[in-house]
Amino acid sequence: MDLRDKIHIDRLPNHIAIIMDGNGRWAKQQGKLRAFGHERGTKSVREVTESSAELGIKNLTLYAFSTENWNRPKLEVQTLMKLLISSLKKEINTLQDNNIKLNAIGDLNALPTKVSRELNDVIDKTKTNDRMTLTLALSYGSRDEIIHAVRDISHKVKNNIISPEKIDEYIINQHLYTRNLPDVDLLIRTSGEQRISNFLLWQIAYAELYFTDVLWPDFSKDDLYEAIVNYQNRERRFGKTSEQLS
Repeated sequence: MDLRDKIHIDRLPNHIAIIMDGNGRWAKQQGKLRAFGHERGTKSVREVTESSAELGIKNLTLYAFSTENWNRPKLEVQTLMKLLISSLKKEINTLQDNNIKLNAIGDLNALPTKVSRELNDVIDKTKTNDRMTLTLALSYGSRDEIIHAVRDISHKVKNNIISPEKIDEYIINQHLYTRNLPDVDLLIRTSGEQRISNFLLWQIAYAELYFTDVLWPDFSKDDLYEAIVNYQNRERRFGKTSEQLS
């Protein structure tokens, strides 16, 4: 039986987030520079994005560049930014053909001007697409996101816009970069590492975590299907007991 045939379409995760890890190690295995791995990784981005949309996944978030990644060698950062620009230019047709809306979260002001211009252009051109929302986490760090939220809320409390007693999960959600996205249902990390790496810490509170040894450039639609089948075979209790759910 094909892996896709094992997926229950009525129980799909509403929001899948992926930590795309292993590009550098994949390149090293091929005897190539790290940049070659990042370039090859764009193939997996396209395949996973198209496959998610075809299945009926409504939200897909990809960890493309973290706040910590700015500390990598200058040449690698420059290569990643150039690759981002070229990918946005090349994939606009893929997004339009699949009715996918592009979204971005993170400290976007830190991005180079050329990247911001291309990113905003694609976001604007796809804003009416409604089959799936593809969110790129760029210059993103969850602790940084929470710090910004606390500062914004504190400012509003100081100016009597928000009462301290009214601060709840909804208020905090409304001040996060992901304010327009639902919580994550399934978090996937590739390359065998089993950590969250400062990604969507608030939003994955009840997410199912799935770790695979597959390096990101080798991650295919079948690997995505396998992760979803694994997710659907789990019991999500949200603090309740099995008996309560049944």
